[in-house]
Amino acid sequence: MAQRPQFLSSDPAGVPARRAALKLLDAVLRRGETLEQAAGAAMKGVANTADRALARAIAGEVLRWMQDLDELIDSATRKRLPDDAKPRVVLRMMLAQLLRLETPPHAVIATCLPLLDGGPRRLAHGVFSTLSKRKAALPEVPTLPDAVHMRWGEMAGEVAPGLAVPPPLDLALRDMAATGEWVEKLGGVSLASGHVRLQRGTAVENLPGFEEGAWWVQDLAATLPARLLGHGAGGHVLDLCAAPGGKTLQLAAAGWKVTAVDISDKRLDRLRENLARTGIAAEVVVADALEWEPEEQFDAVLLDAPCTATGTCRRHPDVLHRIGAAQIAQMAPLQAKLLERAQGWLKPGGRLVYATCSLEREEGEDIAASATLTPEPVGSEELPAGLQPSANGWIRTHPGMLAEHGGLDGFFIARWHK
Repeated sequence: MAQRPQFLSSDPAGVPARRAALKLLDAVLRRGETLEQAAGAAMKGVANTADRALARAIAGEVLRWMQDLDELIDSATRKRLPDDAKPRVVLRMMLAQLLRLETPPHAVIATCLPLLDGGPRRLAHGVFSTLSKRKAALPEVPTLPDAVHMRWGEMAGEVAPGLAVPPPLDLALRDMAATGEWVEKLGGVSLASGHVRLQRGTAVENLPGFEEGAWWVQDLAATLPARLLGHGAGGHVLDLCAAPGGKTLQLAAAGWKVTAVDISDKRLDRLRENLARTGIAAEVVVADALEWEPEEQFDAVLLDAPCTATGTCRRHPDVLHRIGAAQIAQMAPLQAKLLERAQGWLKPGGRLVYATCSLEREEGEDIAASATLTPEPVGSEELPAGLQPSANGWIRTHPGMLAEHGGLDGFFIARWHK
């Protein structure tokens, strides 16, 4: 029998989006790809913007709630389905739509059962119908994978509430003094000077201020490293591993002369676009920071080091399932080497800020402990209300913080001077 094509014109409306979601989940769970890496192939043939967004939403909800979805599935089957069995993955999608996206049961059945044939289709239909009749429900807070619990310890219980819903949209303002004006224009709220938070769902390009470059998209936690360098007053700062460039824009808007260095020319394209849109100036250098040598030392260095990005789990839930000890062990030596080089590029009296968007101690506290500069502890007055530094003046944010306002990405930040 010939293999069923990827997309058929005879498919009922909505089925192509579910096929795309299935491919996204397969890429993450079986091949260890990110959702972004998988999107190109998975979305092939899905031209409708709404369908593409739906596919991403289904995959995202499955990855957030997978432990709890599996518990429901196992409660309705006599023999446990293998973790990678296609009927289990489709059932996860069906339940995620019913319980998280509030899709009517008949629509779930009509659009998901075509992903299966024969016995697996009958099995999925039976399990879904059983759970629907039971009025199955998910807990208020997602259950994190066992491996994540083991790594994060007590922090896992604090992080989990911040993963229950996708994050809001954060904007960083070019003019921090205009915060009140932009809160009113955009209809949002502000948790710090130069920040506006909006509900999800509005196309960024359609928001007031986009065309004139009054702001750029940047999570509030991601703005903290640049904030901790203060006003530039014309000093020269090195933004190391700068892409996609939000921190470069912040630093330049705060009066710094910025040299932004990143190994990826493609990822720097977004920075170039935002520089052009906002009218902000910065020197952009494509180079490997492990080999590049500057011609001068800098008044300040911001090292937002490459990492496993587990702190972005509320917006990229694939990291909960892709990242483990092997990936962490691979990144930590790179971070240590970058911090060692960055220290040598700092003028006497200069400041260095180290940051990672990771919740792993090996990429944060353990790396910071290796610095040879003089610690410059962060004070609570430098942070948005509700955040506090650790006893030694380091910063650790995670998605459960400020949860009543929509949460934060997870970051580790430390600061020193020479």
